[in-house]
Amino acid sequence: MSRAQLHRKLTALTGMSATHFIRLVRLRRAKELLLTTNLSISEIAYEVGFRDPNYFSRTFTEEFGTPPSETRK
Repeated sequence: MSRAQLHRKLTALTGMSATHFIRLVRLRRAKELLLTTNLSISEIAYEVGFRDPNYFSRTFTEEFGTPPSETRK
């Protein structure tokens, strides 16, 4: 399957670009880790594939409406 075909199929199924879909999956996993583990926010960011904890926090807040530190409480 070509990259373009994968992009078209993923967009048709989810209504999102491949990049956005993958980021959403990572953020959902991060939310799960925040609620079930005692790892630091930076460790969770690295665990789910983000290279920059600040970018992770910013995108997490955009997606869920609350920062990771508030989600943990």
